Amino acid sequence: MEEVKKKLRAELDKLEYELHFELPKHIQHAREFGDLKENAEYKAAKDRQSMVQARISMLQQRMIEVDSIDLSKIPTDRVAYGSNVVLYDLEKEEKIKYRLVTSEESDPDNGLISTVSPIGQALMGKQEGDEIKVKTPNGWRNFEISRLTTIHEKAD
Repeated sequence: MEEVKKKLRAELDKLEYELHFELPKHIQHAREFGDLKENAEYKAAKDRQSMVQARISMLQQRMIEVDSIDLSKIPTDRVAYGSNVVLYDLEKEEKIKYRLVTSEESDPDNGLISTVSPIGQALMGKQEGDEIKVKTPNGWRNFEISRLTTIHEKAD
């Protein structure tokens, strides 16, 4: 969780620097070109300023959400944030390993899937032995949870 906070903080610091130091210079420079109604540089700088402010607000909200995650309230017997799951693909007859993480930590190619991804959402709250059906870009897939290790247990 600390790595997520560090990543969010780094992006937030970078954007706040841009908002308070770089953009005012761009806006001032663009103003020097005169008529603001037809000043593309001014419009672009103001648009970027609005975009940066919106992203800062979103990051601040996300930091509040991450700070509010209470690991002691994560279930010990069901899939939740931090769980490692081994899924058995019922059609392909193969096993797939995933770890459920925040969207900031997500790296599907390395088995890290977000709790808000289609597979992550389908897994949330399920137990070992449960079957799930997930709609993917390639169609519906059926899995059985063959192994579950929660954040409270040591993973294999």
